[in-house]
Amino acid sequence: MSDCQALAPIAVTVPGVNLGSYIQAANRVAVLSADEERTLAERFHGEQDLDAARQLVLAHLRFVVHIAKSYAGYGLPQADLIQEGNIGLMKAVKRFDPAMGVRLVSFAVHWIKAEIHEYVIKNWRIVKIATTKAQRKLFFNLRSMKKSSANLTLAEAEAIATDLNVSTRDVLEMEGRLLSFDAPIDGSPDDDDERASRAPIHYLEDKRYDPAMQIEATDFESNNTERLMAALDTLDDRSKAILARRWLSEKKATLHELAAEFGISAERIRQLEKNAMDKVRAVLVA
Repeated sequence: MSDCQALAPIAVTVPGVNLGSYIQAANRVAVLSADEERTLAERFHGEQDLDAARQLVLAHLRFVVHIAKSYAGYGLPQADLIQEGNIGLMKAVKRFDPAMGVRLVSFAVHWIKAEIHEYVIKNWRIVKIATTKAQRKLFFNLRSMKKSSANLTLAEAEAIATDLNVSTRDVLEMEGRLLSFDAPIDGSPDDDDERASRAPIHYLEDKRYDPAMQIEATDFESNNTERLMAALDTLDDRSKAILARRWLSEKKATLHELAAEFGISAERIRQLEKNAMDKVRAVLVA
């Protein structure tokens, strides 16, 4: 393994102690190759090797930092956002299955964002009005969907309402609350050093160039989805059905359920599943 396993600086550091040093340490950990990542994931899931899980987490801390920065506009401490994102990363590592042939960073984005969302929901006053799933989606997307800093026109509000499946009234009310809580871009003259360092001018960024967002968009949606569908198309109908029922369905079927359905033994189902996974993996890593 590469020098990414020289982990001491991060192992004893948390974001809240010295954020700058933490970010520098996270960025010094080398990105794992696909083979290194798969080996570590197999060690963790097959042998319960906690050191392998630790190495997976540490090698992906940089991506949590990038994702956390995109939530800095809510005025919450960046160290706390990172810490919550790290919890999501650890949950992702626990659930990550290397047999699916996708990279951990693509799988982990959802879990990282979910933890950060919950933290923002619990700690930002304005989101108390965001009680439904649609309103939460509106809360997290309205800023980026506005074309300028000016107030929305009725036509713009109606378009956003349609896209997010909320009422136009919800859009306009949320905009009013967001505007009323917007902080000055460079902070207030009365802010102490800690508050001044969290002024939006120091950390607001263009999400189009957030590496984590780019990875999520290109690697997961475009690359992995297309390659997965192509890999599934190489299977016969029975193998494809078994794989779909075992891995892609919300309610996963057991080996015995599929054995009864196809009129063969559970062991034969297991063999067909393994062979199908091997074929899919071969296509994905080619």
